[in-house]
Amino acid sequence: MSDTEALLPGGKGVWIPIDHGVSDFPVNGLENLDQLIECISHADAIVAQKGVVSHYSKPGINFVCHLSVSTRHAGLRSSDKVLVGTVAEAISRGAIGVSVQVNMGSKNEPDMIERLGEITQEAHSSGTQVLGMIYPRGENLNVMEGDDTNGAAHAARLAFELGCSVVKTKWTGSIESFRKVTSAVPIPVLIAGGPAGSTTEDILRIVHDSIQAGGGGVCMGRQVFSHANPSGMVSALKSIIHDGATVEESMQKYGL
Repeated sequence: MSDTEALLPGGKGVWIPIDHGVSDFPVNGLENLDQLIECISHADAIVAQKGVVSHYSKPGINFVCHLSVSTRHAGLRSSDKVLVGTVAEAISRGAIGVSVQVNMGSKNEPDMIERLGEITQEAHSSGTQVLGMIYPRGENLNVMEGDDTNGAAHAARLAFELGCSVVKTKWTGSIESFRKVTSAVPIPVLIAGGPAGSTTEDILRIVHDSIQAGGGGVCMGRQVFSHANPSGMVSALKSIIHDGATVEESMQKYGL
């Protein structure tokens, strides 16, 4: 099985990012990584920082190494994601893909775009999959008139045109608007978690709707690792994304 097939079976993926402990800590659900990784190891991919990849890499777990970092303590540069590794290093540590973040509209956007370009250049030479985490949310964000995706379609297009093989961006609120995001690019579009405070049913409904709009799955962290049943959440997401199950079927089957 190729890395692409492993990470995106059938062109869709359930990816769980657990890199949040670099930006903030403590984080509910990330206190015990031994337990968490065992619970979510059946996800198509786990997105983590390089130290976590090295420590937990083993057959049967697909790691994507996130190469972008900032912390809450950086003041005016807290949204400026700097590179902390290379594609070659990530592969040597046990990852089969890499990830880079760009906060579109941040005053540091040009630097982050340049860093993304460096990684996609290196990844192209080695045939490594690259996830672009592109968020339209910076203070200088200038959404075009009439763009009901609020910059998400542009974010997806930025990732694709700079060489990413998969993109993560925000859910736009409706099937109609999200279809404009997925139709903007020929690569899988994964959605981040839904609004804070959403119920389990709310989150799974958003995921179901995103798939109806041509979405490629999820790259969803807190809604999974902070859930009372992270293993069940991964299984429910896989059933909706890969098997076409309904929200009700998934919740009942996996005790959610």
